Amino acid sequence: MKPSADIGQPFAQVDTPALIVDLDAFEANLKTMAGMIDGGAAKLRGHSKTHKSPIIARKQMDLGAVGVCCQKVSEAEIMVKGGIDNVLVSNQIAGASKLDRLADLNRRAYVPFCVDHPDGVAQASTAAVRAGVTLDALVEIDVGAGRCGIAPGQAAVDLAKIINDADGLRFAGLQAYHGSAQHVRAYTDRHGQAQLAVDHARTTIQALDAAGLACDIVGGAGTGTFQTEAASGIYNELQAGSYIFMDADYARNHGEDGGAFGRFQHALFVVAAVMSYPSPERAVVDAGHKACAIDSGPPEPFGMPGAKATRLSDEHSVLELSEANDRPNWGDKVLLIPGHCDPTVNLHDHYICVRGLHTPDAHVEDIWPVAARGALT
Repeated sequence: MKPSADIGQPFAQVDTPALIVDLDAFEANLKTMAGMIDGGAAKLRGHSKTHKSPIIARKQMDLGAVGVCCQKVSEAEIMVKGGIDNVLVSNQIAGASKLDRLADLNRRAYVPFCVDHPDGVAQASTAAVRAGVTLDALVEIDVGAGRCGIAPGQAAVDLAKIINDADGLRFAGLQAYHGSAQHVRAYTDRHGQAQLAVDHARTTIQALDAAGLACDIVGGAGTGTFQTEAASGIYNELQAGSYIFMDADYARNHGEDGGAFGRFQHALFVVAAVMSYPSPERAVVDAGHKACAIDSGPPEPFGMPGAKATRLSDEHSVLELSEANDRPNWGDKVLLIPGHCDPTVNLHDHYICVRGLHTPDAHVEDIWPVAARGALT
């Protein structure tokens, strides 16, 4: 599908709805993260499930990231095709066809993956032998999220031994990601949950060391907690993803001082147009469920204090303006901050990359494909 803008076009002429990247804020976020972890033992492995773009992955690696991670083999395939040669599938892989594809990828790039069950080890071993490759496998431990992962400690050691005894596999480390901790609002509570993850990882590493098993990779962390894991002396890879865009949900987190989270800027928006004005207190824009994910709440109008996006339907969002100081006119463009950036990105074919977004000279500088959109296998 043709993008909704052309390079060089004024932002005011971008058709709606469209997925907008504020290049100035985006680049600042990249540099902020790189600066915050510079000099530490933990390196960034940015999570590409957020952006689904080899172009963005390369920009992260140019600033020091060791590679990227993703959740699906199909995402890894697109990253490798786009020139990214170090891609961790930070997830379990079930199914012979998927594991055959993973094994094939390892002929061209370094693509380790995660396991948490002996049956997954056996199936991966069969695929590796069939392809004539050695696959690096990380044991995922449950560090408190209650989702995937084997129990920390001896259970993880036992699984690591099974990996090393399997043909075509090598134990490469631990996946220790606490997803649900990322959106705990109070800093002390969020830090506390992340510290428990660190403790589980430390205990497991000590047990592995006693068994003669070394961890090349100890990965986890996210945008909400990465400073805790980075300072732990345990983690050497940080899997933050959303920091590049900063959605409305992450912005609800509190910083150390109890105030706004504040480290990163909003860099991702859906631009919509006011296409109906039924009353002075209610405007309707042309972006709904099909343009903005709402699993973390509705999008938030940017730069319109008091305005609220409500009653989303397939192609519409109602803006409640009764408490808004400034109200748009019919036909005006409105920037919406997605509640959750990852699934919102997956709804669009292209990023419209705008320079000087909040200035009179705003213009389209580039257009990037959302290359891994719909990559679910």
